[in-house]
Amino acid sequence: MTSLELTPDISAHNRCGTCTRCIEASRTDAFIAPFQLDSNKCISYLTIEKRGSLPEEMREGIGHQIFGCDICQDVCPWNRRAPATDKPEFQPRDGLVNPALAWLAEISDEEFREKFRGSPVKRTKRSGLRRNALIAIGNSGDTTLLPTVERAFYDSDPVVSEAAQWAKKRLTPSATAPDRE
Repeated sequence: MTSLELTPDISAHNRCGTCTRCIEASRTDAFIAPFQLDSNKCISYLTIEKRGSLPEEMREGIGHQIFGCDICQDVCPWNRRAPATDKPEFQPRDGLVNPALAWLAEISDEEFREKFRGSPVKRTKRSGLRRNALIAIGNSGDTTLLPTVERAFYDSDPVVSEAAQWAKKRLTPSATAPDRE
């Protein structure tokens, strides 16, 4: 806080015109109107900041996103002019570009701490990362990942267990989930 008199920023010029690419690209309908975002529907919020289970109606739209989302930024024509950085601190870490979903769903506490030390991924916590990986598995349609889902079904973390139940239903829609003990 400050007691200084501050001059307000000048509003940014509206360069969107009739473009609605970001609104159309939102898979969770996070943009409720031009320049209005419902953060509770934003994939970045859901996969990074949201604790506990994710709303079922948002899960399909999350797709394969496990940590954040820049789809609205990716489709914005103004961002095509933005230069990419070559600064090392902004480059992906080895082994973390498209990591195996099964590994993420089953990552141990020690592995999580070691692999993501000093990384923004720590914000989602291990539970959230595992939850997100299981949702991505459920959205993948890849039935070879069913053993991973089934192992997580009885996880001691109820958030992970619930995400595994959802993923199993998605991967085997005609099957019923095993009874929980």
